Amino acid sequence: MTTHKVIFSKAQSIKKVKNSTVDLIVTSPPYPMIEMWDEIFFKQNNKIKSALNSNNPEKSFELMHQELDKVWRECSRTLKEGGIACINIGDATRTIDKNFRLFANHSRIIQGFIKLGFQNLPNIIWRKQTNAPNKFMGSGMLPPGAYVTLEHEFILIFRKNRKREFKKIEEKDNRHNSSYFWEERNEWFSDLWNLKGTTQKMKSKETRERSAAYPFELSYRLVNMFSVQGDTVLDPFLGTGTTTLSAMASNRNSIGIEIDKKFKKTIIETMLGKEDFLNNRINERLKKHLLFVDDRIKSKGKDTFKYVNKSYDFPVLTRQELKIKIPFVKSISKIDEKSEFSFQVDYIN
Repeated sequence: MTTHKVIFSKAQSIKKVKNSTVDLIVTSPPYPMIEMWDEIFFKQNNKIKSALNSNNPEKSFELMHQELDKVWRECSRTLKEGGIACINIGDATRTIDKNFRLFANHSRIIQGFIKLGFQNLPNIIWRKQTNAPNKFMGSGMLPPGAYVTLEHEFILIFRKNRKREFKKIEEKDNRHNSSYFWEERNEWFSDLWNLKGTTQKMKSKETRERSAAYPFELSYRLVNMFSVQGDTVLDPFLGTGTTTLSAMASNRNSIGIEIDKKFKKTIIETMLGKEDFLNNRINERLKKHLLFVDDRIKSKGKDTFKYVNKSYDFPVLTRQELKIKIPFVKSISKIDEKSEFSFQVDYIN
């Protein structure tokens, strides 16, 4: 059984989360200098709007990031030693006073986490597939007035101090149960991901315009890459709830913080009744592994597999895959509380 708490806060804070209780953070904040997020930042600090109106984008950019810095400090407080923080962020392009330029959000966030004492691990470039005919910016074929189009975002990965240790026997066993397949390791731990962006299907136009949800596959990979079953995953910018859904699929607990109560209905719709969706993704992992086994036997012969997984009785390449066990979701139920609500997930062992 896992628990997934959703907290709505007037200020973007995580003060209700206790110190050193979170194992992994997966989130995507509002992107500074992207116009649709301006109002969110203006409400946090009215000096941001004044700076933009005064054609001072450098000051606006820095003030926006100072608001995000407050959240990163809270993330550091709640994260355990050895915990991982994964931040999905895109750079911004904007024309101010007829001057077009790029604002490197990913670079500024890296600086902020390093100042907090985090180790910056190798990052991932998420290349968002797009075929938009109008994606090119500037003066078409006339040099030097055209601009390179941005078709990627970053997944920044940080570790709080030294590498996490698993000393007790039960901790080591759980770590092996939570392992991923050899071929998944090769795909997931590449520094370039080609994943389609997610399509928003929310009825509220205002809510949709302010949502920058990443696809389920993105957060699902990160949860499985950087945590073990039973861990707690935090998303301080919950939005539509994709991180929570990924934690549910992975037998992890989660906490989500959201500033906008308009997302409440969407979050509930995201979670409830998704048992089949989550179980289909788990089945997909197992089927993909079996396809990998068949293809490798055809190309390299049966002797290439020396181990058999204990839970599924199918071949695996390494000893680290022997105990992989991915529990299926039995039920998802909602629990109402005073200023927040949570979901309880039961699993089929």
